[in-house]
Amino acid sequence: MSPRPRPENPADHPGARDDRDRPDDGEGRDGRITVAVITRDRPAAILRTVEALTALPERPPVIVVDNSSDDTTLDALRHRPPAVRVLKPARNTGALGRNLAVRRADTPYVAFSDDDSWWTRGALRQAADLLDRHPRLGLLAARTLVGPERTEDPFNAVLAASPLPHEPDLPGRPVLGFLACACVVRRDAYLRAGGYHPLLFFGGEETLLAYDLAADGWGVTYEPSLTARHHPASGGRDGRNHLLRRNEVLTFWLRRPLPTALRATARLTAAAATGEPGARRALRETAVRLPAALAGRRPLPPHVEAAIRLLEHAR
Repeated sequence: MSPRPRPENPADHPGARDDRDRPDDGEGRDGRITVAVITRDRPAAILRTVEALTALPERPPVIVVDNSSDDTTLDALRHRPPAVRVLKPARNTGALGRNLAVRRADTPYVAFSDDDSWWTRGALRQAADLLDRHPRLGLLAARTLVGPERTEDPFNAVLAASPLPHEPDLPGRPVLGFLACACVVRRDAYLRAGGYHPLLFFGGEETLLAYDLAADGWGVTYEPSLTARHHPASGGRDGRNHLLRRNEVLTFWLRRPLPTALRATARLTAAAATGEPGARRALRETAVRLPAALAGRRPLPPHVEAAIRLLEHAR
């Protein structure tokens, strides 16, 4: 299936600098997979993540996209292992930094981590094996264990309960969602689908990418035998509620049928009128971005829309 054009991605800044040349592969390295990490103003967290990733038996190359407001993170990573490259965009790229990292990767597969997450031993090799064996597989969503107690992320159960029918040429369970810090992509599929959409920037951006991969004919599956670790900071990140609500509605306008998008907008409008936390800001930011969403609107093919409706009915 031929790729569809996407708007120019602001993450691909010509001014972004790569402060280190690509290292040569060493003996024992699995040369099929790169790990891409985005970080912003959390030098201690990214140091821990880099240490965990470079200690893996696969010895993956790691690309860190530093969205920080100053060079503190860059300074903290100055003595990193040679397999780690740091990209410093000209401005904060949000989730779009992952697009920049994927474009710089030279392996067929790319795994993602955030600055508070990493992969368990052997998971990357297993993911690469699965992608090798299943040429239509575009994205693998992994099981996520949270904190030092390794508790199950609640989203694991959501993915495991997906009602989408089994596809014989794919491993795992078909899904249309994943956690950005716990997935592995086929690089070509990711780039053909356009990566993360620039209009969303950050917050719930995974859903649209899953839709676009499926629309381009790629499989998106949950494979619980792959495990990622997530150690979020105490209290988590504040201020994301309005981003999630905004991007949910924008995703509807970008890809879903018009009546569905109108209903989602009406729900957000009603929530703003009753003073629900974050709703007014989400509605205001949605209105500002709506002309761009309409300009980039590409309704999904019927089989993907049918899969979404099956998921919505199950919920």
